[in-house]
Amino acid sequence: MHENRDKRFDSQYFRRAALAADVLINKHNPQTISEIASDVRSFGAYALTNQFDYQEEGIPFLRGTNFSGGFITFTDALKISDEANALLHKSEVNPGMVLLSMSGSVGSAAVALDTWQYPINSNQDIAKIVPKSISPFYLAAYLSCRLGQIQIERLPVGSVQQHIFLWMIQRLKVPRLSRDLENRISNASRSAFYAHETAFDAVGAAETKVVDALGLADWAPPEALTYTVSSSNVVASGRLDAQYYMPAKEQVRRSLAALPGSLLSERVRSIRDQWVPSRADPTKRVRNNDLTDALVPLLDAEKGPSVAAEIGSMKKVLKDGDVAISRLRAYLKEVAVVRTGDDIPSVGSSEFFVLRPNGTAISPETLMVFLRSAPVQTILKWCQDGSQHPRFSERDLLSIPVPDAVADVSAEITKIVKDGFAARHRARKLLEAAKRAVEIAIEDGEPAAMTFLDQAEEAI
Repeated sequence: MHENRDKRFDSQYFRRAALAADVLINKHNPQTISEIASDVRSFGAYALTNQFDYQEEGIPFLRGTNFSGGFITFTDALKISDEANALLHKSEVNPGMVLLSMSGSVGSAAVALDTWQYPINSNQDIAKIVPKSISPFYLAAYLSCRLGQIQIERLPVGSVQQHIFLWMIQRLKVPRLSRDLENRISNASRSAFYAHETAFDAVGAAETKVVDALGLADWAPPEALTYTVSSSNVVASGRLDAQYYMPAKEQVRRSLAALPGSLLSERVRSIRDQWVPSRADPTKRVRNNDLTDALVPLLDAEKGPSVAAEIGSMKKVLKDGDVAISRLRAYLKEVAVVRTGDDIPSVGSSEFFVLRPNGTAISPETLMVFLRSAPVQTILKWCQDGSQHPRFSERDLLSIPVPDAVADVSAEITKIVKDGFAARHRARKLLEAAKRAVEIAIEDGEPAAMTFLDQAEEAI
């Protein structure tokens, strides 16, 4: 009955790993989150979800799906209006908060950075911890480390979708280490979060450079109330819907086609090689990339491998240097370069189109940036067909003009993107080092943790 408010007696709550973690944490002067935070906020009444709608542009609205490897990604963040943001004042995100997932991917933690573009809001699945006497970066590192996760994983309740409550978060114990060690861990964690931002900033900068090279930096989509299209175009395309002929799409296509260049179909091969798990050795290890993995524009060896027996459907074969682009929901910009980096085969969702560049004039990194850029995204947006799961066709993708101007800036784009990828890799290493240092301090003592950080930071 001790510290067991909801009178749990299930094996999950009292599993051996959780009890062992309790013993270790209690040796390091732990404080509860309610003691080290001025507030732990949630969404408010769930009924508020019925009082606003999502929109294409507006204030980012974070969900549990926006956590990725200990960081927040905004690529597929929903958008809400200023009015909805005011309504949801309890769930507004501010710099320095520790964001903790309460449902779905329970226990994912990240820090809200002062470099983000505010205002930002979040849904009912994300708790906002407002630290008062502890570094948010140290707290995030602890919550994300193995011992922090063990403490969180014992808490979820519910049958269909498990979740944790605010009072559970408030009672979580956080071990307090010496000021020097907490600062060291906090600095490593802080460097990781800002390095991760650098990676996405690099892709954004590369997209801007591509658009500038195309002469479309100042282009704005026309908002015609009416427009016409010839019957021959309708017959040729086989599409009768008005959105397929939106003036914005046609204007971008004409602008790209007016520049010297070639169609995408002439610059790449569309690879249709299939991998069927039932035909493979069930113990064979492969990296199975889902569409959401491409929200980060790099599919690499950081994706953990699976065995063939665990994969239930046919996949596309991915090779080093390919570019994978999801044909589903173009607005998510799920476009990524494949950089395998080891001997483990990579496969991907059958919803990917897999493009393999012909020659070296346009690098895979440059092709990825071009496909993510506003002009191409405008075309793909109005090529989609379907309501629940809108998709664009391979024919529409491959018919996009790729001007030679893209090749002219390819070397510069490639360097920008690769530097960004290197920053992302460094961010992962730094965050892992911060988390591991917390574990070592709790299990083996602070001197061992200091030695580990010295060695890890030198290697990184």
